[in-house]
Amino acid sequence: MKHFPRVLFLLVAVCMLLASCGSSSSSSSTTPTSTPTPATVTLNVFAAASLTAAFGEIKTKYEAANPNVTVTYNFAGSNTLATQITNGAPADVFASADTNNMQKVSSLVNTPQTFARNKVIVIVPANNPGNIKTLHDLANKGVKIAVAGPSVPVGNYTLEVLNKMGQSSEYGPAYESAVKANFVTQETSVSGVIQKVELGEVDAGFVYVSDAFSAGSKVMPIDIPDQYNVLADYPIATVKDSTHSTQAEAFVQYVLSADEQAILAKYHFIPVG
Repeated sequence: MKHFPRVLFLLVAVCMLLASCGSSSSSSSTTPTSTPTPATVTLNVFAAASLTAAFGEIKTKYEAANPNVTVTYNFAGSNTLATQITNGAPADVFASADTNNMQKVSSLVNTPQTFARNKVIVIVPANNPGNIKTLHDLANKGVKIAVAGPSVPVGNYTLEVLNKMGQSSEYGPAYESAVKANFVTQETSVSGVIQKVELGEVDAGFVYVSDAFSAGSKVMPIDIPDQYNVLADYPIATVKDSTHSTQAEAFVQYVLSADEQAILAKYHFIPVG
């Protein structure tokens, strides 16, 4: 019996050790919960070629504000983009340089909204090899002019401008015919016209005011007076078959916001609202 207190002490110590181990095991088995990271979404935006520079800046800002969204652009002539969408290309948003090509896909898109406007301008290479100083010089014999094809918005606008000039007393039908006779290439987008001018392959080209600004010192602009010019509406819409309809609508509203309208104005688009 004299060993009883010692045995009792050992039993108490073992129980305390086992309790401690159980508590430790239970504590270590607890797994902290974590918030799942939102899945990354790729948004396919089909946009008119003239939007390349401005939409590039908008993409940078949008992705910074929406880190789970990656914006992928497909820039081309609006007519080309409309055809691609009609043929089932996976687009989420369509931004056109005219209402005609948006109308072509009216059954495939939701209600369009005008987000910008533009005007036509003439540009010549910086070294001006054709010695083009005024719009009258475009009719000089041997002048090489690049335009976009008539199915491309800016190409159609160019023809409208020349038609107005041809009906005026200042220029007249002979002027219109002479300028058209100097067309040496009809490009599939406004980007093609800009490239021809920048490389000096032509003496002049008809593009948008925003394009002349983006080209900078590589070209010299010659303004077309408002009485002969056109005001081009740029509509934007989400595509009905988009698999990311929520993000697509959010992008459209972002483009229409005041801050992004300011970006468009910086690139010499005419903002709306």
